[in-house]
Amino acid sequence: LRGAGTAIALPLLDAMIPARTALAQTAAKAQPHLGFIYFPHGAVQAKWTPTGTKEIGEFGEILKPIDKYKSMTTVFSNIDNQAPVGPVHALSPGTWLSCVHPAISQEAHAGITADQIAAQALGQDTPLPSLEVATENKGGGGFCDRDYGCSYAGTIAFRTPTTPLPMETDARKLFTRLFGQGDNASERSRLSKQYASLLDMVGDEVKSLQGSLGPSDKAILSDYLETVREIERRIQQSETRNVAETSAPEAPIGTPDNFGDHVALMFDLAAAAFQADVTRVFTFMMSRELSQRTYPQIGVTEQHHSVSHHLNNADKMAQMVKVNVYYAGMYAKFLEKLRAMPDGDGTVLDHSLLAYGAGMADSNGHASDPLPMVLAGNVGLGHRHVELPVRTPIGNLWLNVAAKFGARIETFGDSTGVANVL
Repeated sequence: LRGAGTAIALPLLDAMIPARTALAQTAAKAQPHLGFIYFPHGAVQAKWTPTGTKEIGEFGEILKPIDKYKSMTTVFSNIDNQAPVGPVHALSPGTWLSCVHPAISQEAHAGITADQIAAQALGQDTPLPSLEVATENKGGGGFCDRDYGCSYAGTIAFRTPTTPLPMETDARKLFTRLFGQGDNASERSRLSKQYASLLDMVGDEVKSLQGSLGPSDKAILSDYLETVREIERRIQQSETRNVAETSAPEAPIGTPDNFGDHVALMFDLAAAAFQADVTRVFTFMMSRELSQRTYPQIGVTEQHHSVSHHLNNADKMAQMVKVNVYYAGMYAKFLEKLRAMPDGDGTVLDHSLLAYGAGMADSNGHASDPLPMVLAGNVGLGHRHVELPVRTPIGNLWLNVAAKFGARIETFGDSTGVANVL
């Protein structure tokens, strides 16, 4: 839909498909989507690993929030990543998807990441080849290491071995990037003041389009536009609150102060981008390594990094498990959002593969294995606990994911072969 100074992408509608043409034979058929979602500081393995071999028996406490998605979930055991060995907190994010140990240098020099390999195959006919988001941008989203510089802690995506991709943390900027025009801050500000809503800018076009649609398409369009409207409303509420609360000047305009609300909003924006096929590849760094964040909303008042180094203290381990469960719960809500979005002959979740994991194992000892790793979605997965050989390089899994999405490469990082699990 195009209006005065803006354009809004639409989800797949029946009206876009030529009459009497099978959905699978049209260019408008639902496309696969791929997401990589990173959480910091690893997980308490005893509370992560499910029971059962080959098939999942019962999820561990940490993964209980995704229990309703067991039929489309695969949990992996014995995955290793040697790339960040050394200053693991500084290197884990930027090497999780590259599996390349960086060269000692203040300039970036590691490897292209799996999301960007996939974007070369999936993202060449979408407005955005890939989308990179995060929730923290303090100090570049991470911190600097005296030997390896600042490139690897603030992003999980590298377009080339020397080109880290910045991760957007500002919800208003991300929304405008996805659904409206504005090439710079001043232009976005001008448009924001001139128009109350991007949807208002295409109001006439919406009415015209609705008049030509059948009942099913009208329902899909209405649901989609309501999602966009709700995201607008939440961003506007955040803007009003943040401008008024001068005691918090560092809060980005348009971004919720509450961490859970911020994560949910970024997930919702990614879901809408998937549904409208604005992008097919998404990376999300839910929080940064060495995070000093506390979680009073779940009863954890000690800093995340501190409780991750629990020294096998039962109380600290229990707090760490609470944090792990909290993150898994936010991931579960994203799955629910995608499952509720119609997409072609199914839902967005039906046509998505979503990796959820961390760049280290149990961070109490900065362990590199076994990494917590889950794949969810309905792209050839379901109800499986895959126990790979001990210390299988994570690059083997990323090779398999790349092949699944049409990117044929022989090796990846320190891979020793294709995992062949998808």
